[in-house]
Amino acid sequence: MSATPTPSAPALEIRGVAVELGGRPALVDVDLSVTAGELVGLIGPNGAGKTTLLRTILGLLTPRTGTVRLEGRPAENGRGTVGYVPQRHEFAWDFPLSVEKAVLTGRTHKVGWLRRPGAADRKAVEEALEQVAMTALRHRPIGELSGGQRQRVLVARALALRPALMLLDEPFTGLDVPTQELLTSLFRQLAAKGQALLMTTHDLPAAADMADRICLLNKTVVADGPPQTLRDPAVWLHAFGVAQSDQLLTSLGVIR
Repeated sequence: MSATPTPSAPALEIRGVAVELGGRPALVDVDLSVTAGELVGLIGPNGAGKTTLLRTILGLLTPRTGTVRLEGRPAENGRGTVGYVPQRHEFAWDFPLSVEKAVLTGRTHKVGWLRRPGAADRKAVEEALEQVAMTALRHRPIGELSGGQRQRVLVARALALRPALMLLDEPFTGLDVPTQELLTSLFRQLAAKGQALLMTTHDLPAAADMADRICLLNKTVVADGPPQTLRDPAVWLHAFGVAQSDQLLTSLGVIR
């Protein structure tokens, strides 16, 4: 009998996941959960496995061992409830689409490839555009957008799915300050309304300021907890291999 989701099931639950790439370990015995209403920052150095973990959650990589569950169900049965915000360079901005139609592509999993979108799909797109303040630009070709506007389109595209879990891959990279502030406010609002969010970022101060929890990853989970609990320099040294005098750690208040 297939498993059914329960109200108490985390939006995402990863247990004992190991992944190999090219015969080498990319992830080792990873445990991580994200519950509804939680924004978790996934932080680690380059090559730590952050993108590999997102690709595993999305079903693009198969774990050698371990399990990934979405709302209590095996991941393969629940990936239609995951909204993914890729890095901007991963999207084809030269494709002749309007903002509205680009956001509508986020509904493809629900609409299907051969069906026309219905009223529910268009309403979901309308609401997503409103959330990222892009309604006025709904008919603009995506190729004419600024970097910040493009990022807001990708967020709206994920929101249009009305997902139980959102995966955000470096959402603030290269953005101007107003767009960063808009998205930070939006992500906080989504979490406050019960959305589960897992965000990779290199912006440690921003993550420490906005995330409910920080997960330090370096092939395995080095530490996981509220930002104010991750004050031990040894934890950061282990994750990043930086010196105790590192200015970034000082700015975070890790070293007093």
